[in-house]
Amino acid sequence: MRDLSQGPIARQIFIFAVPMLLGNVFQQLYNIVDMIIIGRYIGTGAVAAAGASFPVIFVLVSLVIGITTGTTIIISQYYGAKDFDAVKRAIDTAMIYLFVASIILTVAGLLFIEDIWHLIGLPDELVADATRYFSIYAGGLILMFGYNAISAVLRGLGDSKTPLYFLIISTLLNIGFDLLFVLSFGWGIGGVAFATVLSQGIAFVLSVIYLNRTHQLIRLRLSGLVFDWDIFRKSLRIGIPTGLQHTFVSVGMLALISIVNRFGTDTIAAYTIAWRIDSFAAMPAMNFGLALNTFVGQNLGAGKPERVARGLRSTLIMTTAVSLTFTAVAWLFGRQMMGIFTPNEEVIEIGYGYLVVVASFYIIFSSMFVIQSVMRGAGDTLIPMFITLIALWFLRIPVSHLLSLRFGAEGIWWGIPIAWLFGLVAAYIYYRTGRWKQKVVVKNPPGSKSSPA
Repeated sequence: MRDLSQGPIARQIFIFAVPMLLGNVFQQLYNIVDMIIIGRYIGTGAVAAAGASFPVIFVLVSLVIGITTGTTIIISQYYGAKDFDAVKRAIDTAMIYLFVASIILTVAGLLFIEDIWHLIGLPDELVADATRYFSIYAGGLILMFGYNAISAVLRGLGDSKTPLYFLIISTLLNIGFDLLFVLSFGWGIGGVAFATVLSQGIAFVLSVIYLNRTHQLIRLRLSGLVFDWDIFRKSLRIGIPTGLQHTFVSVGMLALISIVNRFGTDTIAAYTIAWRIDSFAAMPAMNFGLALNTFVGQNLGAGKPERVARGLRSTLIMTTAVSLTFTAVAWLFGRQMMGIFTPNEEVIEIGYGYLVVVASFYIIFSSMFVIQSVMRGAGDTLIPMFITLIALWFLRIPVSHLLSLRFGAEGIWWGIPIAWLFGLVAAYIYYRTGRWKQKVVVKNPPGSKSSPA
C-alpha cells in the first residue's frame, strides 16, 4: 500500500500509474489476441459480431463500474485520513454490492439481448455469432466484477502492483485457452468468449486466495461481511454520476455502432479493429487519470490540497508526451497494425481512415480526461457527468450522423474529436472555478490515527 500524500509528486503519480498502465496493456491483450484469432481463423463476419457485443456489455456494466469508482474514492480518502475501520467497512460494502449487481445484470442481459440487436440494426447474418459470444461473456460477469472489485480496492489503498500480477496470469491463460478452444477444438467465436471468462475466473480465485493470506485490510470471506448503508449512500452520491457518465458513453457507443451498421460488415469489422488499436492510445490518459484520482483523494483526505494542482500539472506533462507518440505511431504504422488482424484490404483501409482522424486529437482526449480526474478524486462527479452527456449526445452522435450522410463512413469518425474538444474546454473552465473542492467526503482528518489491525 502506498501513501501518496507525501513525497515527490510526479514520481509518486508515475510509479503508481505505471503498474495500472501495464495491467491495462495486458487487459487489452485479451481483446487484441481475441480479435487476431477471430479475424485470422474465423472471419471478418465474426470480428463484426464480436465488435457489436462490446458496446452492449459496456452498457450493462457501466453504472456498476461508476459506483465502484465512488467506493475507490471513498477508500482513498479514508485511507489518507488513516481511518482504517471505515476502510474495512467500505471494502465489505463494495464486495456485497458487486455480487448482487453482477447477478442482476447477467439475467437482464440474457433476457433482452435479441431486442438490443434489433434496436441497433445489427445485420441479420451477424446475429447468431453475436448472441453466442455475448451470452457466454455475460455468464462470466460475476467473475469479472470480482476481479475488478479487488483491483479497485487495492488502488484506493495505493497498491497498483498486485492487480498487475494477476492480470498477467489471466492474459497468458487467455491466450493459451484461445489457441486451444479455437484452433484445436474448433469452437469458433464461442471458444474465444469462453477463454476470456475462464481465464478471468482463475485470476479472480487466485487473487482471493492471495489476499486472504497476505493483506490485513482485505480478507474476503462468505461470513462476517458488513454492509454499511452510510458508506454505500456516499458511494452512490459519488459513483452514480460517474456510472451515469459511463452509461451515457456506452449507450453512445451503441448509437455510434448503429450508424456504423448502416455501412455493412466490412465497416463494422474495420471500426471494431481500429477501436481496439485506438484503445491502446487511450490507456495512458485513463490510467494516469486513475492514479490522479487516488492521489487527489488521499491528499485531500490528508488535508494537503496544495499538492493537487502540482499533481495535475505533472500528470498533464506525462500524458501529453505519450499522446504525441501514439499519434505519430498511428499515422506511420496504422495500415500495418490493421493488417495484423485481417488480410481484408477494404477493412484495412477503412480502419486506417479512422485512425488518421482520431489519432490527430489524442492530446485533446488525454488532457480532458486528466482534468476531469481531479474533480472525481475530490468526489465531484456530477459536473463531469454533465460535460460527457452534452459532448456525447449533443455533439458526437449528431455530428457523426450528419457527416456520415455527406462523407460516408469517414464522416462518422469526425464526431469523436469534436466532442473531445468541447469536453476539454468545459472541464478546464469548471476546474478553474475551484468548486470541486467542496465535495470532499473527509472534511477534517481525524486527530487520532487508528492502525490497520
